[in-house]
Amino acid sequence: ARQAAAAAAVADAHQQVIGKAWGEILAVFDSLLAKVKAAHVPDALTQALFKQLFSFVNVNLFNQLLLRRECCSFSNGEHVRTGLSQVEGWIVAAGPDVMGDSWDELRFIRNAVQFLVIGNKPRRTLDEIQNDICPELSIQQLYRISTMYWDDRYNTETVSSEVLAKMKQQMAEANSSSSHSFLLDDDATLPFQAAEVLSNLDDRDLNAGIAVPQALRGAGDYAFLEKDLKIAAMTA
Repeated sequence: ARQAAAAAAVADAHQQVIGKAWGEILAVFDSLLAKVKAAHVPDALTQALFKQLFSFVNVNLFNQLLLRRECCSFSNGEHVRTGLSQVEGWIVAAGPDVMGDSWDELRFIRNAVQFLVIGNKPRRTLDEIQNDICPELSIQQLYRISTMYWDDRYNTETVSSEVLAKMKQQMAEANSSSSHSFLLDDDATLPFQAAEVLSNLDDRDLNAGIAVPQALRGAGDYAFLEKDLKIAAMTA
C-alpha cells in the first residue's frame, strides 16, 4: 500500500511538472496573440502567422523525437500528448477566426505520439498502423519510430518482426535508403503570398475601428487617414 501511494505521489508530481512546462509555452502564445490583437492585425494574417508558428513546433518536436531515442519512449509520448491536449484547448478557445486550421499543422507530431502511447503494438498490423494510427507518416518515418521505440514504464514491446519486415520491404520498393529521409523539412519561408492574404481580407479588416489621433484630424497632409480603405483599391 505504501509503495502504491508513493508511486501515485511521484506520478502526480510528474504531471504537475508537465502541466507547468506546457503552461509556460501557452503563456508565450497568449502574449503573442494579445500583441497581434492590440496591433489590429487582420484575421487572415493572424491565421497565417500562427500556422507558421505551429508548423515550426511540429517540425522541431517531430524531428527531435525521431533523432533521439530517449524522446521515443512511452512516458515521453504521454508527456507530449498532455501538452498537445492543452494546445488544442488553447486553439479552440482562441477561436477559428484567428486560428484557422492551425491544429492541422501539428498532425505529424500528433501521429507520432499516437504511436508511442497506443497499446498492444506487437498485435498491430501494418495496414492498421498506416491507415488508422499514423496515416500522415511515411513508411520511413514509421520504420524509424518503430525501431526507436522503448517502453520505460511497462516494458512493452514495439511492433512485431513481421511488421518491421514489411516496412523494410516497402522502403526497398520505394528505393528510399537515405539515412535521414524520415525527417521533416525545416522550411522557414513564409507559407503564404501577399496576394493570398489580400484575397482573404475584406474592407472590415482594414477599418478596424482605430481612431485617428486628435492632433492629425483635419490636417491636410494626413487627410487620407480619415478615409475608408478598400481592398479593391489595394489589389487594382
